[in-house]
Amino acid sequence: MTYEAFLDRAPLVVTAALTGGVHGKEANPNVPETPEEIGEAAGAVEAAGASVVHLHARRPNGERSFATERFQEIDDAVRRHTDDVIIQHSTGGTGAPDADRHRPLRTDPPPEMASLDMGPLNRYDHLTSENTRALVDSLHAEMVDRGIKPELEVFNDGHRNEVYGLLERRDLADPVYATLIFGPGTLTRPRPENFLTAISDLPVGAQFNTLGFGRHQLPFATMGILFGGHVRVGLEDNVYYDRGELAESNAQLVERVVRVADELGRPVATTDEAREILGLSE
Repeated sequence: MTYEAFLDRAPLVVTAALTGGVHGKEANPNVPETPEEIGEAAGAVEAAGASVVHLHARRPNGERSFATERFQEIDDAVRRHTDDVIIQHSTGGTGAPDADRHRPLRTDPPPEMASLDMGPLNRYDHLTSENTRALVDSLHAEMVDRGIKPELEVFNDGHRNEVYGLLERRDLADPVYATLIFGPGTLTRPRPENFLTAISDLPVGAQFNTLGFGRHQLPFATMGILFGGHVRVGLEDNVYYDRGELAESNAQLVERVVRVADELGRPVATTDEAREILGLSE
């Protein structure tokens, strides 16, 4: 994907990350946590232009859950509130046993997509998400068995090496789809020059998604639009709409990025178009 794709008005896939598994209503009371709240939020972002919803599950007390049953409750709620949105489960997690990381893949039906973290990263002061190659391979194997498209989450420059390593070890269905993540800590530093380096260092034919944490969400989404990639926004990654102003909803963040795309002349993909772009319709 390049600037030429922008000039050619290639459709833009918008992913909405609705809740995450870290901060909750203490950070922004509009973060959805229950299955019904997440389902309602999915309906709103689909109406606003998102074709993919990235889902985490939470326990009734708001803490992160990997339970298949909880993902099933959420998926059922999402399907009640949406027409045809693409469901993408997170398999990421800090300090979670490897066996638990597989559980989001086992709903009925399985999600069309699931995240696959490409390597280790630090979270908070005392936690590391290891994401060993053995875990990456085992998650990928189960995704293949269940017909799930992996979304490769690239948190830093070294993770791009891991993408190439994964391609050497395993067959990935075309197109490779990588989310490039920019922010603090062990993430790639959120600087435009780093974005340009990252998109120029992806496998030939790969599609990329752009994720900027916090205040970097809108500028990095805009760069993703301009350079022919796709974008992810939502309260998982950014609880603010503007400095000191909490976002009212996930839909508000989707509506803004859709307006930016429209102003720049980049059409937003329908769900059918998104499935074709992501190789889900084959």
